[in-house]
Amino acid sequence: MNRSDCQALDAQDPLKHKRAAFSIPEGMIYLDGNSLGVLPVNVPKRVAEVAEKQWGQTLIKSWNEHGWFHLPQKIGDRIARLIGAPAGSVIAGDTISVNLFKLLGAAAKLNPSRRVILSDNGNFPSDLYVAQGFRDLMDDGYVLKVVDPEQVMDAIDETVAFTMITEVDYRSARLHDMKAVTSRAHEKGALTIWDLAHSAGATPVQLAACDADFALGCTYKYLNGGPGAPAFLYVKPELQDRVQPPLAGWWGHAAPFAFDLDYRPHPGIIRNQCGTQPMLSMAALDAALDVWDDVDMNVLRQKSLALCKAFIDLVESRLASHGVTVEGPRDMARRGSHVSIHHPQGYAVMQALIAANVVGDFRAPDMMRFGFTPLYTSFTEVWDAVDILARILDKAEWNQPQFLARKAVT
Repeated sequence: MNRSDCQALDAQDPLKHKRAAFSIPEGMIYLDGNSLGVLPVNVPKRVAEVAEKQWGQTLIKSWNEHGWFHLPQKIGDRIARLIGAPAGSVIAGDTISVNLFKLLGAAAKLNPSRRVILSDNGNFPSDLYVAQGFRDLMDDGYVLKVVDPEQVMDAIDETVAFTMITEVDYRSARLHDMKAVTSRAHEKGALTIWDLAHSAGATPVQLAACDADFALGCTYKYLNGGPGAPAFLYVKPELQDRVQPPLAGWWGHAAPFAFDLDYRPHPGIIRNQCGTQPMLSMAALDAALDVWDDVDMNVLRQKSLALCKAFIDLVESRLASHGVTVEGPRDMARRGSHVSIHHPQGYAVMQALIAANVVGDFRAPDMMRFGFTPLYTSFTEVWDAVDILARILDKAEWNQPQFLARKAVT
């Protein structure tokens, strides 16, 4: 593959028109949308309108007049379409960590005779931290069992209360088989919690078709909701009215403005809300989701895999002599939408890349990670990114004090 081949692929790209919907800095090759998505061009105007006109002029009347109170449900339904879930099964709000704690408590209540929480070491560490805190808080024989990703299926047995799995490994991009894992869990009497942080907006998730019980995810990666944007939470419709929220708050109450002293859960997904949600962030997320209204997730997936394969092929053909190796499955159908590569000086190399206006990120101990977001990443950018990386390695441009010094965020 050469640069002309990449340009030809861009010319045929059915999603190429979507790039104009994003504000991408001139000259930047942005390959970090798996950490923070690019700003959609319509978001600033929407946020300004909510801040200046709604908050500024309508003030508290905006909860009714501008639909603030029901915005988490509206956004939830918009996200539901992208993750294969029915309307009324997703609610937006809080963070992944808070939502995970809610679902851990819900799953534990629904399977009270079991004490094993099963996860894998490809899970995002923060999820494991939350599970450790939940385990210690319960202090009733709960065990967090962590296995290799390849051992998950065999580890699901009659002792497991529920699985807690991130569908796409944040390091290797390994894609779990959601349907197979969920089927195995149900066969053994266990429930499933799926983290879709690296799936939503990147792969065609099918929660309902896979019969998943619970799921959660963030919106600031592939969904481009902005830094710290609200997360989302999914509960299978059949379980919704059985869930007893461990973080019960007034927004999840059956009659929040009755101000009862005792909690009564709202029917359905709404009971999983806690407190008042951040409306400026919600407005930004709602606007960001506009770009998805006409996106076919299968078309998106085809481009995602093609971008990843092009990058892998170029890395292996051009950078192998520099000791660069590719992490994760070679079977593209088993990958998410990012590629990680190893180099002994990965941190410094990534800093040199960023200085050259090719933005990815670094994960310890030696991993450079590149996210391919099909709505705005081009094949020509893939070629150019690898070309710049080859130059940095050929000339050892990474070996400079400013690139070797570690920053707080990698």
